[in-house]
Amino acid sequence: MPVACRVALSVSLAVTFVATTHAGAVQIGVSDLAGMPGNKPQYVIISFDGAHDIAQWKRSRALAAKTGARFTYFLSCVFLLSRDMRKEYKPPGHAVGGSNVGFAQTRQEVADRLDEIRGAAAEGHEIASHGCGHFDGGKWTKAQWLDEFASFKRIMRDAYTINGIEGEPADWRGFAESAISGFRAPYLSTSAALYNALDEASFRYDASAISRGPVEPHVESGTERFALPQIPEGPKARRVIAMDYNLFVRHSGGFDRPDEAAAFQARTYDAFTAAFEREYSGARAPLQLGFHFTLMNDGAYWKALEQFAEEVCVKADVVCTSYADYLRRTRKAEGATAAPDAGG
Repeated sequence: MPVACRVALSVSLAVTFVATTHAGAVQIGVSDLAGMPGNKPQYVIISFDGAHDIAQWKRSRALAAKTGARFTYFLSCVFLLSRDMRKEYKPPGHAVGGSNVGFAQTRQEVADRLDEIRGAAAEGHEIASHGCGHFDGGKWTKAQWLDEFASFKRIMRDAYTINGIEGEPADWRGFAESAISGFRAPYLSTSAALYNALDEASFRYDASAISRGPVEPHVESGTERFALPQIPEGPKARRVIAMDYNLFVRHSGGFDRPDEAAAFQARTYDAFTAAFEREYSGARAPLQLGFHFTLMNDGAYWKALEQFAEEVCVKADVVCTSYADYLRRTRKAEGATAAPDAGG
């Protein structure tokens, strides 16, 4: 299994795209690109596995407001349970109330996270599923995966009630039951059983695969399959999965070295920029970048992301958007239409 997300991870949900004005960014829709070279925008799909830390919710949403980007948040449902309510989760093959990434510490923390989820969705971001307890399900059966998906839906739908949080919005349950269209497997650990379960559970897409470089998604076993690319990085241009954790392992063996953070940030920014330029001046396959809500090497990878997004996402022929919105924009044959005035 490839090295991937071994730290506290999470988040994603398909919602109506809402354009937001922002300083320095250009508001465009796909139709506005008709006169541009190649008539094809460069898509950049940025996602977060984690959605645990409230400060990082706010930081990512601020970056989106500044650049016009829209993100996918792959949510782990255990972060919608306070520790007192952890036995509401029954993980396949593990003890009741188990989790590899813990739970919310308090009911107030859950309430704050629900506010962030609702705020992000209203801004046009996507909330998708990262399962619940961040277990490696590579050997799970189809039935076990279906149990995990059912737990995610129930815990998300009933989060206010389970935790005794007042003021549940009238539209929350409908949103929780119908808006989730995508999934990313913990540790990027997949199997035929997972893909069969995804199809039966009516997921639109999976974003757990890995490819040698940026590639278009394809339909297999009933779902669109996206792959995080391996991109050249560092002085020897060795390929690495375009995800912060994999860069963390490459740069410092998975141990924090804050004194070298500036160098790691520069290497990451250079790798992202080079990968972007190859597609932007070439085939324009979507560039996918993955992150977590954990700050590694003194936040070097988030700083590189912010630098990259502030330069790239404001370009008139670049669309930094979510997985769900990418599919809405590009699958016209299936009746999807581009959202009006979608941000770049």
